[in-house]
Amino acid sequence: MSKPLRIALTKGRLEKDTIGLLEKSGFDCTAVREKGRKLILPIKDINAEVVLAKANDVITYVEHGVCDIGIVGKDTIMEMSGKFFEMVDLGFGRCRFALAVKKGTDFYAGYGVKTIATKYPNITRNYFESKGMDVDIVKIEGSVELAPLLELSNGIVDIVETGTTLKENGLEVIEDIAPISARLIVNTVSMKLRQKEIENLIKIIEENLQSC
Repeated sequence: MSKPLRIALTKGRLEKDTIGLLEKSGFDCTAVREKGRKLILPIKDINAEVVLAKANDVITYVEHGVCDIGIVGKDTIMEMSGKFFEMVDLGFGRCRFALAVKKGTDFYAGYGVKTIATKYPNITRNYFESKGMDVDIVKIEGSVELAPLLELSNGIVDIVETGTTLKENGLEVIEDIAPISARLIVNTVSMKLRQKEIENLIKIIEENLQSC
């Protein structure tokens, strides 16, 4: 038997939704659900195993070929880019990138260079470049909503799901930047060497996505 297909899963919410989809597709993911502290776990019924990783590492593992397939949010794909095939929009983990400011602020007023706080500097830079704007970008690791409140920035670029956190902190979305959801990505070499296995797995997953 060939070595197992390796599927890198983003830990947390996407992990749970992906395991649910694999189970709906008829695969026994008991080992993953009962993982304890293990990070590499077999999927019964098919010659495959799951690798649990942080989102950025999913991209790295797939791009370098140590994992054949990855499940990761579009936000991470947009921020990191990389060489791989983006095959399927899995539809779950839906939210959006948005530009938000303090409520009542006219973001585009004046001529000075605006400062944007974000966890996603590449996405932010690309977005404002597409608008022909120069901006100063401040990278924030924690609660990015604090930056406008502390007057560190004129606005933020962040992931927005319901918008509740923004409202509770006196911020409002003024522009949507891009929709986000979980995506299935494939290593470029794996797609050539294990095309049939990968395409069969994707077909089963897509059939079960359509029946959701």
